[in-house]
Amino acid sequence: MLGLVTSELLFQRFPDYREGRLSKMRAHLVSARHLVKIARGLQLGRFLLLGRGEERSGGRAKPALLADALEALIAAVYLDGGMESARKVIINRILEAEVERLETGQDLEDHFKDYKSALQEWVQAKGFCQPSYSVVSETGPDHRKLFTMEVRIQEQGAPDPLYVAEGQDSTKKKAEQQAARLALEHLRAHEPVQAQQS
Repeated sequence: MLGLVTSELLFQRFPDYREGRLSKMRAHLVSARHLVKIARGLQLGRFLLLGRGEERSGGRAKPALLADALEALIAAVYLDGGMESARKVIINRILEAEVERLETGQDLEDHFKDYKSALQEWVQAKGFCQPSYSVVSETGPDHRKLFTMEVRIQEQGAPDPLYVAEGQDSTKKKAEQQAARLALEHLRAHEPVQAQQS
């Protein structure tokens, strides 16, 4: 239901956008990251019924539980009031503010940039090895982890990496994106001599 309403709204609001851009916007709007942000704004964690273990481990702040709770709330509105009621809740409480933010001057390409893919394309074009990602550290409690990820860029056959970058964030995936962004910015600013294509 959330996906359907999101698709309808984007199609109506941005009729001139290409399918690829609309797909990226839709993926962002229905992503767990966005749903967690909305759930926190609604303070849904306060209303969760949790077991003792989940309560002790910070379950009320866990992103997965918050996203699930928001989706359950949408389903409850649908079952109680029908599709039109659910559509209003989804648009007014989940989508509208974020769509307006994207619509009013935010650089969509930068907002949805997949730095890992961009870095991979860059090294392939240069004939370098594929980027190598690894965990440097994990700190903090389970419900509020901070991951530090490292990416190494290496020329074919070279003993040492050409460049190493680190990124930090609340998930490994996001920390990898941060590391890839830093590596890409550095490599573009210090364009090395292109390696020989094999």
